[in-house]
Amino acid sequence: MADITMYDLPGCPFCARVRSKLDELGLDYDTIEVPRSHGDRTEVERISGQTGVPVITDESNGVDGMHESTDIVEYLEETYGDGSR
Repeated sequence: MADITMYDLPGCPFCARVRSKLDELGLDYDTIEVPRSHGDRTEVERISGQTGVPVITDESNGVDGMHESTDIVEYLEETYGDGSR
């Protein structure tokens, strides 16, 4: 099991952007496919407080339920990319 988990919806362009960054950085991650209906995304809501995707968790860095693809991509680049700490 990977430290990073991504909550994903196939066909979502924002999710594709995050998947591309994860792949570009060569990171291992688990994917959980969420239901299409926002009302059925109880796990995503429990983790992030909202029902939109993408959402990631990163156990190794204490990240629980980060949402917004722009924020996620920035976090991944800063944490794991060339700008890593």
